[in-house]
Amino acid sequence: MEMKGRQVFRFGFGESPFPIPPTAVKALEKHAAANEYLPVAGEAALRQAVARFHVRRYNIDADPDLVMVGPGSKQLMFLLQLCLNGEVILPTPCWVSYAPQAAVAGRNTTLIHTTYEEMWRLTPEKLDKYLGSSENPQTKLLILNFPGNPDGLTYSANELEGLAHVCRKHNVIVLSDEIYAELHHTGDHVSIARYYPEGTIVASGLSKWCGAGGWRLGTFVFPKNLKWLMKAMCKVASQSHSTVAAPIQYAATEVYAASNEIEDYLLHCRRILEPLGNWCVDTLTAAGVRVHPPTGAFYLFPDFSPLREALKTRGVTTSKQMCELLLEETGSAILTGEAFCRPADDLTARLAYVNFDGAAVLQASKEIPLEKELDESFFRKHGQKTLKGIEVIAEWCRDLV
Repeated sequence: MEMKGRQVFRFGFGESPFPIPPTAVKALEKHAAANEYLPVAGEAALRQAVARFHVRRYNIDADPDLVMVGPGSKQLMFLLQLCLNGEVILPTPCWVSYAPQAAVAGRNTTLIHTTYEEMWRLTPEKLDKYLGSSENPQTKLLILNFPGNPDGLTYSANELEGLAHVCRKHNVIVLSDEIYAELHHTGDHVSIARYYPEGTIVASGLSKWCGAGGWRLGTFVFPKNLKWLMKAMCKVASQSHSTVAAPIQYAATEVYAASNEIEDYLLHCRRILEPLGNWCVDTLTAAGVRVHPPTGAFYLFPDFSPLREALKTRGVTTSKQMCELLLEETGSAILTGEAFCRPADDLTARLAYVNFDGAAVLQASKEIPLEKELDESFFRKHGQKTLKGIEVIAEWCRDLV
């Protein structure tokens, strides 16, 4: 479409728009000559740095000997499903790779659909009801993701405590994907490992909060009684990816030390994402779309069901058809709810509101006093394409009715 001269608003790809912090780049340059094979589980100093980071930021137990480093948390998640012979439980909407990984690994998958009214969160009552009725004797692996992709929402401490109680009651293993933890918009992320330390594996990495998706460095923090599972994953890793590139590991060790520069970087990332996300929500809501204000990350999960009858007159009854029509008529690219394991006729979609020049916006934010909130005029100047794309979607929705 772009080659034909059409303007396209790219809201589909969930990649951090912000540049890697200069301190991280310098660390990588410094260690570029490192060429040795490192331990499969990760270099010792890095594992220690990751453990300290989790203790300091999230107030959870983290032993360096129970940290595993991999080429992205995605690879570690696949190894986990490969090594753990059990049933995978996925609250939906959920990230696009969880279910396909389970299918490749030959695992049984159970989807538990959440609702807009539940803010797309799994409730302890709904989880308890399923587990109490399940006749599948296999080990249960529950995958949670918060702040969430695709919805940008998170769990409160009380909600996590309730889920922890149910998981403990039914002896469920939790994979807590907290890759967006540092992009909680108020910096107040709470890990479920605080309430269910014995059964939670915490997944994270550098791709989202450090803008380093291409570095491919992910981490798992295991509880003591799941060390056997970590060992099994290391055995498989030794026969597949072997180890993460040495320069990346050495550089990451310095990044996880969380210097003042990193803290300032995160502060401005959050400062930008929160008001921009809220502006997008207000604009879409005014056009008749249901969407919750984000509490973290850079995603929205709009529900277009109030427009169902109007869409039906256009021959649209599925999220796939809706997204295709939206792209064709407005040039706005968003992902279908179906891609996130929602039912085909669920008129939901994921919108990643990060199609702006992250380096320029970050620099502009640093030139404005922190006590001043970034308002619409700021984004009109520095994130114009994002605002225009959202306005185009909103206008399309209004024209439907």
